[in-house]
Amino acid sequence: MQLPETMIWLEPFLPTWRMLVVGVPVAGLYSSAAAALAGWLRSHREVQAPYTRKIFHFTIMSAAAVVHMVWGLPGVVIFGSMTALLVLLAVAKGSGFPFYEALARPSDAPHQRMFILIPLATTALGGVLGNLLFSTFAPIGYMVTGWGDAVGEPVGTRWGKHRYRVPSLAGVTATRSIEGSGAVFLAGTAAAALALFGMGYGASISVGVGAACGASGAAVEAFSNHGLDNLTVQVATSALAWALLG
Repeated sequence: MQLPETMIWLEPFLPTWRMLVVGVPVAGLYSSAAAALAGWLRSHREVQAPYTRKIFHFTIMSAAAVVHMVWGLPGVVIFGSMTALLVLLAVAKGSGFPFYEALARPSDAPHQRMFILIPLATTALGGVLGNLLFSTFAPIGYMVTGWGDAVGEPVGTRWGKHRYRVPSLAGVTATRSIEGSGAVFLAGTAAAALALFGMGYGASISVGVGAACGASGAAVEAFSNHGLDNLTVQVATSALAWALLG
């Protein structure tokens, strides 16, 4: 069915029926396994929520980049939709549900649900904007956000000595650290370089542009509002890769 002219911009996002038949169960199984792992680590191994939350983030964003390279944007729409449904289920279940406990940081109390839903929405918005504006390089944004954010908070929690305040919502106190930002740079560089290499770029270009994207991701993340960095880092790093290689 042909879309109305005013909605033609949606066409690149729409999967085919064949992709839905294959992709929905595969995406559901993978995202459910990632959620189950995070919930098990939190409820049975007593891993702290900042770590289990980032483990889930890492596994999902890395997979999104692979899906994009293999199936394109429609595949990411399927994968992201299935993941979002699981996160919404966890929020609906609330306290005591292992996956919810894996996502709910005690430091976000009493607005833990809000700080699960806002990053979910900003991650989706970052993906949409990255694809609309810099489609070929959207996987760079996924990877830098997924890897950089995944290590930044745990490193800051464990080793962060030089801390600074960042803007937040609902009066929740939020801090980051120089050590955490350094970890974002290193992980973001590795993630961007790996993605570029997977996209067919040579080693020297992948490492050089990857380092630039890692630095951009670390700088943007350092000054982003708490809960909004999934949006800002995705767009900034995709845009930089596009500017350098597009």
